[in-house]
Amino acid sequence: MKFVRLLAFLNGLPDFGMRAILQRVTHARVSVESRTLAEINLGLMILLGVEKEDTREKADKLAQKVANLRIFNDAAGKMNLSVLDVHGNAIVVSQFTLMADTRKGNRPSFVDAAPPELASPLVDYFTQQLNQMGVPAQSGEFGAHMLVEISNDGPVTIMLQS
Repeated sequence: MKFVRLLAFLNGLPDFGMRAILQRVTHARVSVESRTLAEINLGLMILLGVEKEDTREKADKLAQKVANLRIFNDAAGKMNLSVLDVHGNAIVVSQFTLMADTRKGNRPSFVDAAPPELASPLVDYFTQQLNQMGVPAQSGEFGAHMLVEISNDGPVTIMLQS
């Protein structure tokens, strides 16, 4: 794997790994064709992109980081608390477009995005890991055209990479 990263670096190619966009929310909902799949109040909306080289180990590390990232305000108004500390919830939405390579031309390339047979189980696994860590997590519907409603609190938006 280190050799692959070295080659990617030397060739100027991205080696991003799994990506997560975290949005601190006061309310979020995901629906498909007016059917609500997931809905939370205080917590995190997590948009998750999976790269074709991603593994369960990367998902474990990213879930651990998400669960413990201190992006919620304490009594003094400082971002000092995690989603676990505030007893928040999460919604995980698979989003292959996070893997877009836009360095050339005007049309994004998604060649580094994981195929559905790899991405779908990893998204499910990531969601399960959050649940096991004590963050009640729901999810969208893999591959569906979803409507994502977000009341971003702050706004606070953080990008994480595995």
